[in-house]
Amino acid sequence: MAFFKLLRKSPIIARIGLAMILLNIAAAVLAPVIAPYGETEVVGDVWLPMSSEHLLGTDHIGRDMFTRLLYGARNTIAIAFVITMFSFAVGISCGFFAATLGGWVDLILSRLVDILMAIPVLIFALVALAVVGNSIPKLVVVIALLDSTRVYRLSRAVAMDIEVMEYVEAARLRGEGAWWLMRHEILPNAMPPLVAEFGLRFCFVFLFIAALSFLGLGIQPPTADWGGMVRENSGAITFGIFTPLWPAGAIAFLTVGVNFIVDWFLNVASGLKD
Repeated sequence: MAFFKLLRKSPIIARIGLAMILLNIAAAVLAPVIAPYGETEVVGDVWLPMSSEHLLGTDHIGRDMFTRLLYGARNTIAIAFVITMFSFAVGISCGFFAATLGGWVDLILSRLVDILMAIPVLIFALVALAVVGNSIPKLVVVIALLDSTRVYRLSRAVAMDIEVMEYVEAARLRGEGAWWLMRHEILPNAMPPLVAEFGLRFCFVFLFIAALSFLGLGIQPPTADWGGMVRENSGAITFGIFTPLWPAGAIAFLTVGVNFIVDWFLNVASGLKD
C-alpha cells in the first residue's frame, strides 16, 4: 500500500518508466500465449516485410520477428534478473562482512576485488567464457561473479559509514554478533542506495548479455535473445531492411524504462524535490 501511495505522488516520467517495465514483463511472461508461432519455427521467406501475417516481418532464416522478440524478452530479462540477484547476494554478503569484521578479512577481499576490477570486464568475460564454455549456467556464474565486484565496492562503502553509527555500537555492546548486525542494523539502513544500484546493475547486465550475444558468446541460437537477434540480422541493413532495429529498439526501451524508475527512486530516497 505504501508503494502505491508513493506511486500516486510520483512524476509522470516515473509512471512512464514503470509502464515500460511492466510492458516488458508482460511480454516475457505471456510470450507462449501471445506469440503467433513457435520460438524456432520457420514460417516464411527471408526478411519478409511487415504484414498482417508477420507483424514485424521475418528474420534471416524466415522466423517470425514478433514471436522472436517476445521470447527474447522472456530469455534475456529472466537471465539478466537472475545474474543481478546472484551478483548482489555475493557482493553484499562479502561487502558487509569486510566492513563489519575488518582486519585481514577486509584486506583479502578488497585486494581480490581490486585485482578483478583491474581487468576490463568484457575482455575478462570473453576469456572466461571461451575457457569454461558459454552455456546459460556458466554465463550466469561468470557474469555474476564479475559484476559482484562492483556491488562489493558499494556495499562495503555504505556498510562502513553505517557501522560507526551509535546504534550499531550499542548493538555491539549488547553482545550482538556480526551476522545479526548485518541483517538487522546495516542492511535496512543501506537499502536505498542498494536498491538504486540494483536497477543500474540490471541495466548493465542486460546490456552486457546483449553485447556478448552480439559477439557470439552469450545466449546461443536457436534460443531467442535480443543481442543475438541484432547480430543475426545485421546484414539486412546493407539492403535497406530494418529488421535488426526491432531487437535493438527493445533493448533501448527496457533500459530507458529502468533508468526512469531508478532516477525517481534516487530522488525519493535522497529527499530531493523536483
